[in-house]
Amino acid sequence: MAVTGFYPGSFDPITKGHLDIISRSARMVDELVLAVGVHHGKTPFLSAQERVGLLERIAVPVIRDAGAAGSVVTFDGLVVDAARKSSARIMIRGLRDASDFDYELQLAGMNRTMARDIETVFLAASPETRFIASSLVKQIAKMGGDITEFVPSEVAEVIAERFGN
Repeated sequence: MAVTGFYPGSFDPITKGHLDIISRSARMVDELVLAVGVHHGKTPFLSAQERVGLLERIAVPVIRDAGAAGSVVTFDGLVVDAARKSSARIMIRGLRDASDFDYELQLAGMNRTMARDIETVFLAASPETRFIASSLVKQIAKMGGDITEFVPSEVAEVIAERFGN
C-alpha cells in the first residue's frame, strides 16, 4: 500500500528549514503533499499563488529527488479534512525547539481525536536550520536585511523584488 504524507504550513515564505523537513520526510513516504494554509483573516507576506508556485518550482523537485511523488495543494479549513482529501495517512510536522514541541503536541492530540486514521510524525529540525523561522525571515526582509542564508535563492529574489532590497 502506498503511503501519502501531508506536510501543512503557511510556507510564508518557504525557508531552508522547510526544505530540510521536506527532503527528509519525502524519503519516508511514497507521495508527499505540501499543503499551503490559506487563512482569510490573515494578510500573508506572499500570496497563496506565489507560495504554491515557489513550492512547485523549488520543493517538488526535492521530493522527486528523494524518490517520492510530490504535489502542492491549498486548504482553508481543518488540516485533518485537507489531509483526508489528499488520502494522507501521515501528517508531517517539523520541530525547532521545545516551544514548537509543546504547541505541536497539543495540535497532534486534537487532530488525533478528530482523525484517528491519520498519524502525526514529528521531525526535529537539522542543527543547521533549527534557528530559521519564517516570521524572522519576514521581519529581516521588511527591514531591508539579507535573507539569502535562510531561504532558497528563488525565494530571496521574489522577496527582494517585492521590497526593493
